[in-house]
Amino acid sequence: MKRTAGLANKTRTSASPWQSLFPEWICGLVLVVAVILAYQPVWHAGFIWDDDAYVTNNVTLRTMDGLRRIWFELGAVPQYYPLVHTTFWLEYHLWGLNPLGYHLVNVLLQGVGAILLWRTLKRLQLPGAWLAAAVFALHPVQVESVAWITERKNVLSAVCYFTAALAYLRFAGLPDLSSNRRRWYYYAGALGLFVAALLSKTVTCSLPAALLLVIWWKKGRLCRNDIFPLLPFFAVGVGLGLLTAWVEKHHVGAHGSEWSFTVAQRFLIAGHALWFYATKLIWPVDLTFNYPRWNIERGMWWQWLFPLGAVAVAGIFWVRRSQFGRGPLTAVLFFAGTLLPALGFINVYPMRYSFVADHFQYLASVGLITLAAAGISLAMAGRPVLRMIFCGVLLLTLGTLTWRQSRMYSDSETLWRATIVRNPGSSLAHIDLGVILEAQGHLDDALLHFEKAVELRPDEADAHYNLGEALVRKGRTEDGLVQYRKALEIQPDFPDTQNNLAGVLVQKGKADESIAFYKLALKSEPYSASIHNNLGYALVQSGHWDEGVVHYQKAVELQPRFAEAHYNLGNAFLQKGRLVEAVVQFQTVVEIQPGYPSAQNNLGYTLLQQNRPAEAIAHLRKALEVNPDDAMAHYNLGNAFTLTGRDHEAVLQYERVLELQPNFPDIWNNLAWILATSSESSVRDGTKAIESAQKASQMAGGRNSAYLSTLSAAYAEAGKFTEAITTAQQGLKLAEEEGNVSLINIFQQQLKLYQAGLPIRSGRTTNNVVPSQDRE
Repeated sequence: MKRTAGLANKTRTSASPWQSLFPEWICGLVLVVAVILAYQPVWHAGFIWDDDAYVTNNVTLRTMDGLRRIWFELGAVPQYYPLVHTTFWLEYHLWGLNPLGYHLVNVLLQGVGAILLWRTLKRLQLPGAWLAAAVFALHPVQVESVAWITERKNVLSAVCYFTAALAYLRFAGLPDLSSNRRRWYYYAGALGLFVAALLSKTVTCSLPAALLLVIWWKKGRLCRNDIFPLLPFFAVGVGLGLLTAWVEKHHVGAHGSEWSFTVAQRFLIAGHALWFYATKLIWPVDLTFNYPRWNIERGMWWQWLFPLGAVAVAGIFWVRRSQFGRGPLTAVLFFAGTLLPALGFINVYPMRYSFVADHFQYLASVGLITLAAAGISLAMAGRPVLRMIFCGVLLLTLGTLTWRQSRMYSDSETLWRATIVRNPGSSLAHIDLGVILEAQGHLDDALLHFEKAVELRPDEADAHYNLGEALVRKGRTEDGLVQYRKALEIQPDFPDTQNNLAGVLVQKGKADESIAFYKLALKSEPYSASIHNNLGYALVQSGHWDEGVVHYQKAVELQPRFAEAHYNLGNAFLQKGRLVEAVVQFQTVVEIQPGYPSAQNNLGYTLLQQNRPAEAIAHLRKALEVNPDDAMAHYNLGNAFTLTGRDHEAVLQYERVLELQPNFPDIWNNLAWILATSSESSVRDGTKAIESAQKASQMAGGRNSAYLSTLSAAYAEAGKFTEAITTAQQGLKLAEEEGNVSLINIFQQQLKLYQAGLPIRSGRTTNNVVPSQDRE
């Protein structure tokens, strides 16, 4: 009996009904329009999950040097897929962080990929080629790859993959096996496009094996001339595949107990996954972003039915290939082989949460979809109207399901809530929804989700870490510390936990103890500007000023626009009286973040220290625009007005401070001084001056010589020169005991005026105006 290639020998009688009615360009346009309509919900979608690492917080997208880093620096981006990140770089410079542009590019790439798949299958003379491409375009299992911006990896690599396949088929002379002409420019194009596919996602490394499979399907055998041209493809694919595996392990973190499986367990995972994916293609219900992570136990004998069943299916198609042809076996082997990198034999980060994901079978689905489309076309070859109706209903159903599934990806909160409905045991969903709710200020709701995550996965460091963070924010610091320490027991090299635990210790006044945790965190993340900043703060707080400044400077070197680090560095310089350097740092902060009230206040304070009150006023006013109830800013602004002779405005500022902080003796003193000594008669008020000065002196227990100076001036303004002289003499005696030469001279000048029956007026003598800084 003569063997055939199976389905290929019947293609000329099984053309798509649409192709017989419409020109090919119309058929292609229909594919693209159908994709755009099916994915209409993503037009209004935002960024989700790790889109922040890939796009919104990806600093490499901002500059030309970032583009260099994308290509030549491992670890600069989450995964070494430079072509993908280059498209993001271009889009960032076209439309910034508007998610619409990124989503539309994904949708269009899906449409283009469907057209290329159709042309590839058509070249292979497969029945139902257009139907297969349409199913691929509209099947809801593809939603995760299209609606999730991060999965640009799939849709972009597919376009390169299908184009490379088309070019290679032309080079190989398929399907016209009678031609031996090989056009090497097709070969070069195929190899270049294959490299582009790998640089988008290395799961495409299966292409050379798939091409050999197609050649075997068409010819029934393989010879050296079939294999040798593909050896460079295999070499490049294996090389970049190994690079990806290394990056997943060392930069993404796909290692540890959650990825430790025996060879037997990995075969069990693979077998189960194959059937899972096939089932979702046939019956795409309850699709979700995160599926349950099933238990793999060798003792559960029935789990071996999955891998054995998969082998049995391939075996049946092999044995019966003379009856079925080689097509079904080719489709099944393509499906399994393309899935191979995602079947658990290689560690990838998502395996931490689930062994399967819809986007893992994006390319692999082509095998079974093509087999099904060919089967439908052949089965209904003699009934074109029925075939058209059936296919129309099928595509409309798939498109509707895709439209509904796309709505799940509108934003992160919607995604995680939908995931929890379909997979209540997803600790990942509970953690990430909790993070979102915490950011929205719904702390109690967030705590419930974090607690649920800990209940579901008590051995998951992330769950304890986030619960600890929420408890600290709730004011339950001790409970938070327990969770942080538990997270570190599970994952000792967890830098976020070390960083936050150290932060709590600093808040509790244990800066010395916190330093060790910050230094541990830096071992894991030596280039973390945030940790350098936090360590610098702890060191300065514990008295290690020089070492702390080094870490602040490292933080701003790593992240030049890190406002908080510049602010802390400014405070450190201010602490040591290095006013010029402090001003530079505070000015940098307000350039980066004009609405940073503490920085505006401290810049104003430092300018006052430099006797630049006019400049200080502008910054202090900006601080109060952001935070009108900032007592320190009102105080410093009052001092600035005092130093510029604007006594009336100074009084208003001091009175506002006393409304906010009535137990502030410096304010009572400064207010009393202006009320007693102002050159503006409308401002002076001896009675109020005495009341204010007495309050300041009483708060100091009558032992503050500067306050006694102010009180004596207030008595003089009220015409009570006897009390003024007595108070000044008390102050003089106290100043002499303190050895305060400046105040001794002031009291001597004041006594001469009082004895002459003269009150003090601004310019005749001075008193101390004490500015204040924020030390956040």
